[in-house]
Amino acid sequence: MTPKKTTTPTPDCDHEKGTISPIPENVELGQLGYAEELHRNRSVLTLLFQTLAMAAIPYGEGTPLLSAIYGGGQLSIFVGWIFVCLLDQCIAFSLAELASRYPTSAGPYYWTFQISRGNKATISFINAWIWLIGNWTITLGVNFGFASMLSATISNYHPTWSANSWQLLLIFYAVLLISLTICICANNYLPQVDTACAAWTAITILIILIAVSIKSEIRHSPVHTLSHYDTSLANWGGFTFFIGLLPAAFTFSAIGMISSMAEECSNPAIKVPRAIALSIPVGGTAGLFFIIPLCATLPPLADILSAPAGQALPYILTRVMGPAGGLGLSALVLVIALCCSISITVAASRTTWAVARDDAIPLARLWARVSERWGVPVWSLVLVTGIQMLLGLINLGSSSAFTAFVSVGVMALAAAYAIPIFLSLWYGREEVSRAPWNCGMVIGRVVNVIALAWIAFELVLFSMPTALPVTAVSMNYASVVFVGFMAISAVWFAVYARKCKSILDVWLQGYERTGC
Repeated sequence: MTPKKTTTPTPDCDHEKGTISPIPENVELGQLGYAEELHRNRSVLTLLFQTLAMAAIPYGEGTPLLSAIYGGGQLSIFVGWIFVCLLDQCIAFSLAELASRYPTSAGPYYWTFQISRGNKATISFINAWIWLIGNWTITLGVNFGFASMLSATISNYHPTWSANSWQLLLIFYAVLLISLTICICANNYLPQVDTACAAWTAITILIILIAVSIKSEIRHSPVHTLSHYDTSLANWGGFTFFIGLLPAAFTFSAIGMISSMAEECSNPAIKVPRAIALSIPVGGTAGLFFIIPLCATLPPLADILSAPAGQALPYILTRVMGPAGGLGLSALVLVIALCCSISITVAASRTTWAVARDDAIPLARLWARVSERWGVPVWSLVLVTGIQMLLGLINLGSSSAFTAFVSVGVMALAAAYAIPIFLSLWYGREEVSRAPWNCGMVIGRVVNVIALAWIAFELVLFSMPTALPVTAVSMNYASVVFVGFMAISAVWFAVYARKCKSILDVWLQGYERTGC
């Protein structure tokens, strides 16, 4: 893998006016070592809307909501949401600084290369694969969750029908192909799609708030709504609360993926970090208007565990609103899920394209091509879709194995974030202190430490089974799958490095010679 950086871009400063003038984007990108290939059609608002579309609050929280039910119910849902938002804000600030310093679609692995002072190629290569695996598997989780929620919604409306493994797989494939077609053919309109998604999300949250508050026959007291806690479902004792953090953590796990859009907006050194930093406050506040009405009207927790396809949200909405009302509200959430599928597929394809551009994956030249007709890396989009189709086959044999791949998405993204954050902190934050957007030395160190501690805990949390006792079916194999992926990347690096050793030597010598 050979990131082609030559010099570090430095904005022009007007000390008399106290302003910073960004250098032209094509010059800035050239100084980072890349040629401009993508069309810059995104603003800070559309980047923020894309980040929120990937979070997809009602869908992102609703798809894994069953984990929060096991995690004790209302306390884990409400307090857990606030708790995760505060911790994820530290990750967002840490990533925003790095994205401001090195605004390129290569993202975390490029940041890792620039900050590291030893074994640059090795560390960067491994982090590129961690980042790539995280992008692929989190996109897989979003799209398969969309298919699962769609089948669960139909089952709630027609209780006699339930999708078998093959039917669910075909629904999943249909979701993938629809997203692929839109991402290729409608790229120029995707910023407007993200904007519409933000508006649709706000309207959906408002409609759900009003509808369930008026219609529900179950009305819990304020104390019960915000603090009811039942540890009997998961049998984890005091740790049960943390099991309930999984939905909120999943919702905001992809905030760093917006860094892959840096080459599709003007002045990315300012706009990308602003979008990352604002995503948690905006999304977190909106989420409260969604989860509080649900907490106030939740049916008995034990009943929710039997929800079709393991999808708690459609079941809750159907219990509260009746079959027709539940179908209507679930349909609103499914539209958000489609927008989420499109937005996260776009981001994952840009990551794949960036890694291929640096020649770090097999057949790199093919995946790195940008279509002159569509203006997007079509083959990277096809690769992302194809990998999801292959991994989706696993659910035919073992649903627990497939769940492990979904958990790996969150774990891999978190690990990819942690490496450059740790290196930046370890080397005294020298690089990010020169970024146009940064938190300062004191606050920056605090948020970096909190971010790393939270990521370390997330890696453990997403490796744990939801409930005890553990069986072969309920076991969480995420840690095994994660280590397996890392082993594959290590083997590929050994093969690749041996094949391209002379190229890497020349590249590193040039890097040291220019002092970049």
